[in-house]
Amino acid sequence: MRIGLAERLGQGVFFLDGAMGTQLIEAGAPAGCCNDMLNIDSPETVKTVHQKYLDAGIDAIITNTFGANGLVLKRHGYANKIYEINLAAANLAREAAGENRYVLGDIGPCGDFLEPLGMVSPEALKAAFAEQAKGLLEGGVDGFIIETMTALDEIKVAIEAVQSVSDLPVLVSLAYDPAGQAARTMMGVSPEQAAVQLVPLGMAALGFNCGTLDMDGYIKLAQNYAQVLEGTGVLLLAEPNAGRPELKGDKTVYKLSPQDYADALVKIQQTGAAILGGCCGTTPAHIAEAVKVIR
Repeated sequence: MRIGLAERLGQGVFFLDGAMGTQLIEAGAPAGCCNDMLNIDSPETVKTVHQKYLDAGIDAIITNTFGANGLVLKRHGYANKIYEINLAAANLAREAAGENRYVLGDIGPCGDFLEPLGMVSPEALKAAFAEQAKGLLEGGVDGFIIETMTALDEIKVAIEAVQSVSDLPVLVSLAYDPAGQAARTMMGVSPEQAAVQLVPLGMAALGFNCGTLDMDGYIKLAQNYAQVLEGTGVLLLAEPNAGRPELKGDKTVYKLSPQDYADALVKIQQTGAAILGGCCGTTPAHIAEAVKVIR
């Protein structure tokens, strides 16, 4: 029987899963479909992916709800199914995880900017994220991960929305690109800025996923985050891609082997990262190798 997520996060390295979208396609999902709707239309496809990652030895799976907020779902014609999709996703993940593993409810970006830069009001965004969080909570998640974010204002609204419906742990992750000798999000956010503005909001972990860094870049980013989070009580979260993506014809490919990925994740863990997983290009094989080497 699992202890509470907050307690478990303080007890040594905690492993998350890897890429979802590419694995769904491999499991039979049609390319270009609304991945979030698969929780209702093709639950076995989603469960197959969850099971592969669980078999890799991870501690927690992340729900298949990256785009399951109202603003993204509206573009797919599913604005009336926000709660239903998130509830179904959390139920699926909970069923797969069983009694001994954890489930994190996944909240991704809305795909637009807040006013005045974009068309979304803070009130509408908060309502969208809160409705998503309610479905995930009802489905039995142990906590939430707000990931692949690039703008601090959107992250703040997402945290506020989740905390308005739940007191479960919240993990926050930003996506970084190379910026000279450093790394910044698309909106120019540095690890220092993220820590200063977000740590006071009461999340359990802060860190990075996705982006376009190579593995050396992710290691440097982890070192940077470890420095700015030192003494805050907030854990460092790291979910790098399988290296930098390359274009092969009209396809994006990730060539990093599971062994090379695991070697890099060891170095990231040695910076002080307590929560480890993978993003684009990672597979159950990449995660299994990292779990084996680090454990």
